[in-house]
Amino acid sequence: MSDKYPESSGRRRFVKGVVGSAAVAGIGTAGVAAVDSITNPTGAGGGPTDYFGVENTAGPAPRAMPMIPVEVDDEGYLRGVYPEIQETETETGEVVQEARMELGGIEYSANWFQYCGVQTYEGVRPGYDGDNYFRYSGGYDWQPSSGRVSVDDFEDYETWENEFGDGPIGKPAKATWRSQDTENSIPIQLIRSSLVEEKIAEESGEAIDWLEAATTDGFMAILNKCTHFCCAPQGFRTSNYGGSGDKIYCQCHQSIYDPYSIVKRSFVAFARPEE
Repeated sequence: MSDKYPESSGRRRFVKGVVGSAAVAGIGTAGVAAVDSITNPTGAGGGPTDYFGVENTAGPAPRAMPMIPVEVDDEGYLRGVYPEIQETETETGEVVQEARMELGGIEYSANWFQYCGVQTYEGVRPGYDGDNYFRYSGGYDWQPSSGRVSVDDFEDYETWENEFGDGPIGKPAKATWRSQDTENSIPIQLIRSSLVEEKIAEESGEAIDWLEAATTDGFMAILNKCTHFCCAPQGFRTSNYGGSGDKIYCQCHQSIYDPYSIVKRSFVAFARPEE
């Protein structure tokens, strides 16, 4: 069957990427890269990409939502780690900026976030003019509606709970990252949990190596874009639908993610748009 979108069209590549990723979802298991697409887009910032994310355990989403490494500054404010910016010369002699670095046994790069249109967001690009702090965006009843995220706000993380789920296994928040004065905000989910600390202390493997490098004091961050149709999931412990009580629930098409199951996955990132 012929493809109605010409080779030069970015639409053709997008359609194949979405359909291909859905068709082969579930091939991989924890710690094993599952190739979700076989397309091969060209250009800076695109191509086959390995990443770590929180596992999709139910619903139509084809793969995990990617994690964002977390660090805490000297004043107790949380920020996301953005990959180191490097200059690369292309085959045509053009010098382009790429954001990538080795972290936790894997190449952590801006490619992790090259899906669902996020690749067009100003905050994902190396030239973003702002800081890396997480800022509250509203979402949970307990949290402020704005301002930088502080460790002090999570002091009760070992006892916090609501009406969903079986017990106190972490305290969540919604925030944005690299989104100051930009047209599109990058939504994230933050969770602080003793389960994260326990996994690092008691388990081993490449996912745990990553988790140790990418989390701080039990804090983990996730790009809050469902890999199905790019909705922003309602959040952690926000529903009991389909056994999602202790997980992240996407209200649009009932995909569910387990923030405590960290998996390695692969997909084909889109080429970064021209500046």
